[in-house]
Amino acid sequence: MKIILASQSPRRRELLERMGITDFKVIPAKGEEIAARSLTPDQLVEELSRKKCAEVAAARPDDLVIAADTVVAINNRVLGKPRNEEDAARMLAALSGRLHVVYTGVTVARGDRTATAHEMTSVRFRTLTQADIIRYIATGEPMDKAGAYGIQGYGCTLVESISGDYYNVMGLPVCRLARMLARFGVDPLALAVEKEQKA
Repeated sequence: MKIILASQSPRRRELLERMGITDFKVIPAKGEEIAARSLTPDQLVEELSRKKCAEVAAARPDDLVIAADTVVAINNRVLGKPRNEEDAARMLAALSGRLHVVYTGVTVARGDRTATAHEMTSVRFRTLTQADIIRYIATGEPMDKAGAYGIQGYGCTLVESISGDYYNVMGLPVCRLARMLARFGVDPLALAVEKEQKA
């Protein structure tokens, strides 16, 4: 059995490695991310993670596949990745001085077994000036991230407080994922010990 990460996100790769899972293959799902508009943010991320996982798992039935999807929501309105700099500026202005919620859906599958869950983390931004927004967009960081910011990068300067799983905001709720993997017979801490003993 191989472990497959159905995501091309470098942050998710990094977080799997931090968990102690270093022997895995990256096979991103290629399907378009489409879900019903009527879904709540938690339902949306679960549905999208299921679709990504199912696509990759169909070709790898003997392997364990991990898929995830992250969105930012403010007042239950989902903010995806910005289409352009103007869209990023609009999102950052909407988040300025306010509380928002980051949702990540995770699906793990092997053979005919599938488990799906989600994590939510509350994040409050400090009040941003127009100059703050312009400068942050100039870094290029917002353009490929849900909600137009990355907490693990320059976006950390925008975050005033956080309640919940920090790693969830990066795109992978590692504590919840570890519990899910245990149900599939994978213990990240045991893998970490094995890695350290080989070092």
